[in-house]
Amino acid sequence: MTTHYSTMPSPVGELTLTGSAEGLTGVWFDTDRHQHDRSAWRRDDALFAETRRQLEEYFVGTRQMFDLKLAAQGTAFQQQVWAALCTIPFGETRSYGEQARSIHNEKAVRAVGLANGKNPIGIIVPCHRVIGANGSLTGYAGGLTRKQWLLAHEKKSSGKTLL
Repeated sequence: MTTHYSTMPSPVGELTLTGSAEGLTGVWFDTDRHQHDRSAWRRDDALFAETRRQLEEYFVGTRQMFDLKLAAQGTAFQQQVWAALCTIPFGETRSYGEQARSIHNEKAVRAVGLANGKNPIGIIVPCHRVIGANGSLTGYAGGLTRKQWLLAHEKKSSGKTLL
């Protein structure tokens, strides 16, 4: 399977979009800690035109939900956690415990946190909406500054109170 990619500027830094014929496989920050062997990737800006358009709408505050074909690679548990992330409404947050309960596995709080950290489709699969039980901003693959920016952006765009 060939991995295609494109890049785009955003208010939270340059994003690298990856995908295949099956759908979007990644939205990566320029500081992504997961290193990728890009030597076999093929640039295909046209393939990501819709993804770029929807992300641009999100960043200007006119889009609250994404409608894209996703094809993230992960374990069955990770897929379950990532699907649950997509149910957190724009402008709202959940604790890791609430996320664990949402997948009917309340003892899996740490495993949920680890799966969130491996989410390859940041922003679109909104792991930034998960916070500590006490309301604190905890771990984010893109860094806490980005997480804070994304939450503040959604708060402003939705008129809801976060945290």
